[in-house]
Amino acid sequence: MKLLHIDSSILGTNSTSRLLSAEIVTAWRAAHPDTTVEYLDLSVDAPPHFSADALGIKVGVQAQPTEAQARENALSEKLVSQFLASDVVVIGTPFYNFSIPTQLKAWIDRLGQVGRTFKYTDKGPVGLAGGKTIIVASSRGGVYSTSEGGQAMEHQESYLKAVFGFFGITDVRIVRAEGVAMGDEARNSALAAARADILVATAEAANQKSVAQAA
Repeated sequence: MKLLHIDSSILGTNSTSRLLSAEIVTAWRAAHPDTTVEYLDLSVDAPPHFSADALGIKVGVQAQPTEAQARENALSEKLVSQFLASDVVVIGTPFYNFSIPTQLKAWIDRLGQVGRTFKYTDKGPVGLAGGKTIIVASSRGGVYSTSEGGQAMEHQESYLKAVFGFFGITDVRIVRAEGVAMGDEARNSALAAARADILVATAEAANQKSVAQAA
């Protein structure tokens, strides 16, 4: 089994999402010792934001691409191949301005390729990357999950569920620590809740929800 571990926080060792994503990977390997891990730190090795030179993955690669286009196409191919080869993807994401870090969005922009992660049919889009498990380590300074107003402002977990669902992935598990900037007591409570969620998220084998639905 291959696990891809991704971090996107810019805070280094001060990051709650990095702390949680590392604990998820440790717990997953303890529960599933046949797992190999590949690591991608998007704050250190972030793909450039999507540009005209990277459009080849969307509209078709030119027969004779420019040097910039060839470089961008090669990077997109590397990232989508790495993603497709993974059985489990653990993503550490903080909550920046009601959404995800731009580094993480830039990575996702490289994955959205017709014929690789989805296709269009006469009945609409169909995801091609099913059969994976995504575990999101979500951190938030405030609390957004418990009120209608907070949920309306939340475009972090909801976006990730939507985009991976579009890719055909039905098994998206959330490990959340929110309220971590609201004082020591709130932070400790949030981490305790998240660690309980880690035990649940990593105990279940990969993609079991999809298997049950298919059956």
